[in-house]
Amino acid sequence: MMRLKRYLKPYLGFAAAMLVLMFCQAMVDLNLPNVMSNIVNIGIQQGGITEAAPQAISADGLRLMSAFMNEADRAQVEEAYQPANADAMGADEWARFQKDWPNAAQMETYRRDPSLDADALSALDDVFGRASYAMTSLMSSMAQSGAFGSIDAADTETRSMDMSQLSELLPVLAQLPQELVQKSIEDAAATPEMMRGQTGVVFTKGFYMQLGADTDAMQTRYILSAGGKMLLLTLLLMLCAISVSFCGSRMGAGIGRDLRRDIFAKVTSYTNNEFDRFGTASLITRSTNDVQQIQGFATMGLRTMCYAPIIGIGGTIMALRKSSGMAWVIALAVVLILCLIATVGALLMPKFNLMQKLVDKLNLVSRENLSGMMVIRAFATQKFEEERFDKANRDLADVNLFGSRTMATMFPVMSLIMNGVSLLIVWVGGHQIAGAAMQVGDLMAFIQYTMQIIMSFLMISMMFVMVPRAAVSATRIAEVLESESSVRDDAKPRALQSPVQGIIGFHDVSFRYAGADENVLQHVTFTAQPGQTTAFIGSTGSGKSTLLNLIPRFYDVTGGSVTLDGVDIRKLPQKALRDVIGYVPQKGVLFTGDIASNLRYGGEEATDADLRDAAETAQATEFIDTLPDGFATEISQGGTNVSGGQRQRLAIARALVKKAPIYLFDDSFSALDFKTDAALRAALKQKTSGATVLIVAQRVSTIMHADQIVVLDEGRVAGIGTHKELLKTCTTYREIAQSQLSKEELAS
Repeated sequence: MMRLKRYLKPYLGFAAAMLVLMFCQAMVDLNLPNVMSNIVNIGIQQGGITEAAPQAISADGLRLMSAFMNEADRAQVEEAYQPANADAMGADEWARFQKDWPNAAQMETYRRDPSLDADALSALDDVFGRASYAMTSLMSSMAQSGAFGSIDAADTETRSMDMSQLSELLPVLAQLPQELVQKSIEDAAATPEMMRGQTGVVFTKGFYMQLGADTDAMQTRYILSAGGKMLLLTLLLMLCAISVSFCGSRMGAGIGRDLRRDIFAKVTSYTNNEFDRFGTASLITRSTNDVQQIQGFATMGLRTMCYAPIIGIGGTIMALRKSSGMAWVIALAVVLILCLIATVGALLMPKFNLMQKLVDKLNLVSRENLSGMMVIRAFATQKFEEERFDKANRDLADVNLFGSRTMATMFPVMSLIMNGVSLLIVWVGGHQIAGAAMQVGDLMAFIQYTMQIIMSFLMISMMFVMVPRAAVSATRIAEVLESESSVRDDAKPRALQSPVQGIIGFHDVSFRYAGADENVLQHVTFTAQPGQTTAFIGSTGSGKSTLLNLIPRFYDVTGGSVTLDGVDIRKLPQKALRDVIGYVPQKGVLFTGDIASNLRYGGEEATDADLRDAAETAQATEFIDTLPDGFATEISQGGTNVSGGQRQRLAIARALVKKAPIYLFDDSFSALDFKTDAALRAALKQKTSGATVLIVAQRVSTIMHADQIVVLDEGRVAGIGTHKELLKTCTTYREIAQSQLSKEELAS
C-alpha cells in the first residue's frame, strides 16, 4: 500500500477535512447517549430540576435544612441566601420574582445569590444534598417507630416533598435528641454523592411547589430543551457523516482515476515483452478490479480506520465516566471481540491473497472464449470450454463463498456477544441502581457506549476484509507502474535528420525473446533503400514478423544494430522514429468509431480528400462507396461488421494517410483476392514511389515484383535478390515458389 502513497498526496486536503469532520462526528456521536441520560435522569426522574440548592426557598424551609447542617455548612448557606422582598430587590426585580414564585409574597422567602460561580454552586448543592439526606434518613427511622404520627411528607409518585405540613414538622424535629440529628448528619456525609444529590433535588422540588412554582412546566421546558439539543446534535451528526462521505468519495474517485490513467499510460509504453510477462487478461484485471479495490479502500477503508479508534477510545472514556465499576464488562467484551476478529483474520487472509489471481484466471478464460468463439464452434468444443470456464468460475466462487460464509458466521456471533454484554450490563447495573451507585439514565448510556465500543471493533474487523484485498491489489498495481519497458529511449537521444531519407540497415542483427534459449534471428544483414520495395519470405516461424517488429522498436535487437539513415535506431526517440513509419500489422485492427476516424489515426489533420486518396490506393473505396453513410459508416468493436479483406484494406489506407517515408506491411495482403492484391500493389507502387517499403508475405505472387527479396530460413538469411535471381541461386526460395506457382508462372 505504501508503494502507492504518492497518489494520496493530491488529496491530502480532502483527507485532512475528512479527519476533522470525523472527530466532530465522533464527538457528537459520543455526546448523544449523554444527552439521553440527562433526559432520563434529570428530565424524568428529577422533574427537570438540576440543582439540590434551591433558587428560592421559604424561611421555614431554610430553617428545616439548617437544622441538619453543621456550623460550616450553615454559615455557607447564610452567606449564599438573601431575603427576597421588594425592599431588598427593587420593584421590577421583585415583580419578576413573584411571577416565578407566586406564593413568595405570602411568606418570608429567601433567594440564592445569582452571582455565585460554578464552584460555589457545586459546593452549595453538596451542602443541601447532605442536609436533605440526613433529614430523610432520620424521618424514615422515626416514622417506623411512630414518632411522627400521621405526618408523611414524602410523595414517592411525584418524587417531591409535601412542604404543606412543614409548620407541623418543625416543632417535632426541634424536640429530637441532638445526638440523633448529629448522627444522621454524619451518616449523610458518608453516603454516595449521587444519592445525596437525588435526595436534595426531591426537597428542592418540594420547596418550589411550596412557593407556587409550576414544576410541571419546569420539567417540560427541560425535556424540550434537552430534546432540542439532541435533535440538533443528530442533524450535526448527519451533516458530518454526509460531508465525510463526500470527501471520501472525492478522494477515492480521484485516486481511482489517477491510477487508471497511469496504468493505461504505462501499458501503452509496453513492448510485447511486458505484455507477455503480465498477460492481457491480468492487465485488464489490474486496471479495473484491482483499482476498484484501492478506490473502495480510499473511500471507506481510511474513514473506518480513523473513525473506529476514535469511537472505541472515546466510548471507553465516556462509559467509565458513567460507571468505573463496570469496566470489567467492557474489557470482557473487547477480549471476546478480539478473539473473534483474530480467528476470522487467520481464516480469510490466505484466501484474499489468492482471490485476485483467480479473477485473472477467470478473465483469461472468458476472453479466450469470447475471442475464439468461431473456432470453438467449428471444432464443437463448447462442452470442453464450458467445463474449463466452470472450473475457473467455481474456484473463484468457492473462495468468495468461504469469505462470505465466514463473515456471515461472524455477524451472528458478534450479535450474540453484543446482546450477551447488554444483558450482563443490565444485570450488574441493576444491582448498582439498587445500591444507589448508578442512575437509570446512566445505565442506558453505559449500554450505548458499550455498543459503540463493540461496533468500533466490528468496523476494525471489516478492515480484515478490505485491507488484505486492497494490499494485494496495491502490490499488483505497483508491479505494473514500477515495471520498466525493455525498450527505452537513450539518455542522450539523437535527432532525426531532416528530411528523412528512409535508408533502413540491418547489420549482423541477432534477436532472442526474453527467457528464450535460442535466437529467433541470427546474423541478419541487408539494406532497404528509398524508392524500393524490400520483401521478406520464408517458412512459418522463420522470423519474418519479428524482423519487421525490430524496425519500430517493438523489440530491441540483442545483437548487432538496426540503423535509419546511418543512425542506430536505439539512439533515436521512439516517438520520432515511429512518426516516420507507416505500419500495417499482421492482423488488421480497427477501433470503435467510423471509417473516417479510423483512417485519421494515420494523420489527425488529414482532409477528406486525403482519406479518399488513401482509400482509393488501398482499393477500399469500392466497398466504402456502396455503404449508405460512406466514410461516416460506424465501425463496431474490433471491426467485426466488416470482412477480413476490408479490414486489411482499411488498415493499409490508414498507414497511407500518414504519408510516411517508411512503410511496413506485415503480411497485410493475405486476406485479399488475387485481383484486389494485384490492383493494390500496382497502386501502392505508384503511391509510395519515393518511400522505403518493407513487406512480409506468404504468397510469392505478392512479392515477386519487389526490388529486393530477403529469404529467411530458421532465422538466418538464406538469400537476397530479385525473384529471378533467387529462383536460380536460393534453394529455399525456389521450393517456396514451386509450391505456389505453376511452371508457366515460374518461367515468366
